[in-house]
Amino acid sequence: MAAAIKAPTFQLSFLGPKYWPVWLGACVLYLITWLPLPVIRRIGAGAGRLIALVVPKRAKVAKRNIALWDPSLSEKQIEALYTENVRRTGMALFETAMGWWWPSWRVKRAIEIEGTQYVEHALAEGKGVFGMALHNMNLEFACRGIGFFHPSIAFYRKHNNPLIDYLQYHGRNRSNKYMIDKRNAKALLAALDEKELCLYLPDQDYGPKQSIFVPFGGVKDTATTTATLMFIRRSDCEPMIITSQYTKKGYKIKIFPPLEGLGEMSDENALTLLNQHIDAAVKEQPESYLWMHKRFKTRPVNNPKSLYD
Repeated sequence: MAAAIKAPTFQLSFLGPKYWPVWLGACVLYLITWLPLPVIRRIGAGAGRLIALVVPKRAKVAKRNIALWDPSLSEKQIEALYTENVRRTGMALFETAMGWWWPSWRVKRAIEIEGTQYVEHALAEGKGVFGMALHNMNLEFACRGIGFFHPSIAFYRKHNNPLIDYLQYHGRNRSNKYMIDKRNAKALLAALDEKELCLYLPDQDYGPKQSIFVPFGGVKDTATTTATLMFIRRSDCEPMIITSQYTKKGYKIKIFPPLEGLGEMSDENALTLLNQHIDAAVKEQPESYLWMHKRFKTRPVNNPKSLYD
């Protein structure tokens, strides 16, 4: 607990004109979140279409990622998947606000959790739980929801705007234990050894440092961080994938069975297997995944040509 980030405090300067645009945006989001969820989703769909118009480069990245990830898709299928992904990208803004500000009773009513027995079994065996959460668009809301089952610990990156950082920290920490600086690997290892449920994001392109190239979907050489294996090998934990999915009622947090033996495999074999499981989890609801991130940006030195040209 000593490694927990100190909670930011309210500053009188937040009331000054410099922060009025932030307050205005926060108030609009807050008011919208009190609407019925189906109405919020319609507004989110409209926001997504606006995002695609305002940042067309990101929209292009999303389409390219989908085509690279699953080469078997036709142009019509890619377009349909992209269109639905844009809707959910817009909704993510409101899901963030919902995760920060919805009352507990409303979050609980919208969330269902599948696979809790895997976490309970690991904790009963005296092990920590290394929850490898995927970058689904509704992740922010799901992180709030998982705390009602079992409060978790996660990395935290401070926002550059002090007021947004204040709102973000206190919103994210409402139902979970505490957060640690994203560079403090030792603190996460300590939490795992203290038999906590810890959340980590293993599925993005973090650059060439501490990454190796293994397949993900249709891309043979995908930069995949080895830090995931470091946490598994250096702590007494059970690694398991966690996703957040849409349902008609609201959202489902799905906890997959533990991935046994990852720590004993070579880096290449372990991360290849992990990416196969991530790929299978993404395929359960691909429209919810974060496709606007350049997942395949980093290229190996022997084949440096960008996949986004």
